[in-house]
Parts: sequence; structure tokens; C-alpha cells
Amino acid sequence: MDERILLIEDDEALSRMMRLQLEHAGYRVTACRTGMSGLEAARQSEPDVILLDILLPDIDGWTVCEQLRKITSAPIIFSTALGSERDVVRGLELGADDYMIKPFSYKELLARVRGALHRSRREVPPGKVYEHGRLFVDLEKHTVKVNGEHILLTQLEYKLLAVLVEEAGKVVDYDTLLRRVWGEQYEGSREYLKLYIWYLRKKIEEDPSNPKLILTEEGVGYRLVAPSGSS
Repeated sequence: MDERILLIEDDEALSRMMRLQLEHAGYRVTACRTGMSGLEAARQSEPDVILLDILLPDIDGWTVCEQLRKITSAPIIFSTALGSERDVVRGLELGADDYMIKPFSYKELLARVRGALHRSRREVPPGKVYEHGRLFVDLEKHTVKVNGEHILLTQLEYKLLAVLVEEAGKVVDYDTLLRRVWGEQYEGSREYLKLYIWYLRKKIEEDPSNPKLILTEEGVGYRLVAPSGSS
């Protein structure tokens, strides 16, 4: 197993335990105790998954997550004792892919990591180029541009956009999107899908509250407008 896990956790005992558990499962783990050292490790090691605490001694995990999203699209899983709905929503809005509340079991830790890896490895069909208005997407080159500027999407944001690009001009129903991006176990989780559609719109739409690219088909699903030049 070659997957690299970056663990940013200041609790020495917990960090040691999580590292041993992950290494026992076959992962390569880099452990950091501060936000700054974690950011540096992310630049150097190109992790496949990042486990991130929020209450760090130098800069908080919220800030670290924002900075990580500027340098990597690797899945970020918050690992924290802050378990209110407000905290979970904030973490997801900052670009995290999952949120794990302490204390958690060894089985949950591995399940969350494996789930993140599975979603990030799910292949997107190559060779599709989409262009309409301000948005340009090249699935083969994994490129997304808005008004000619490259934008960085999280793994889940990119996969959601890729499915919409593959079906551009067609309505994709809620459960199909959830199944193709997250997996069958997420079918029916429409609020989760709605949240990530909002993240995408904030990054690609001129006015996210009045979308012109990703359109809502009420009660059915979402539709990415057909590319320029299509009939």
C-alpha cells in the first residue's frame, strides 16, 4: 500500500496511537504537531489524505484547512472534539471532505480514510472538454478555469463537476449524482449534495445565488448547461 497520510494532531498520545493504527493498516504516515509544520509537510509530501485537528497550538485547523486548499486537492478529514452542527458545517464549507468527532474508534478511523481514498481514486472518463461562458473544463488534463484563471477544487467538488460535465445539457437526478460521486451508501442524502452544489457555484458562478451554469431542476436534480456550440 503506497497511500500517504498526513496527520496534523498536537495531542502526542493520540497522534502516536493514530499513527500506529494507520501504519498497521499499511499506510505511510507523516505526523505533525503544529499547523505550520503540517502545511510544510503537505507541500513536500503530496499526501493522499490529510487528517486535521482544529485546536492546534499555533494556528487553528480552520486556518490550516483554508491554506491547504490553496496547495492541494487531497481529501481533508477534520479530526476534532468540536462536534456541534455549526462546527461540522463550517469545516465542510472550508473545503474539508469529511468530519470525524473525537473520541472515535479504530474501525471508524480506517473507514473514514478508506472512504476518502475510494472517492479520490474513482476515475473520471478522460477526453471530455467543456466550455461555456466563463467556465472551461478539461477532464483529461484535470483542468478547471474560470475566466481563464485556474481554480482549485476539492476532490469531491471536482468529481461532482466532472459528472455534470459528462452529462452536460442533461438533468442528472439527485441519487445518480450521490451514487456516482460519493457511493451508493449516500443515496438519499440530498442536503449533502445541495451543500456541495453550493460550494461549486461559489467557485464557478458569477453570482452563486443566481446560477447560470449549474441549474436546479426542482424535485429532480441538477443540470450543467450545454457547452457552447452544441445544438
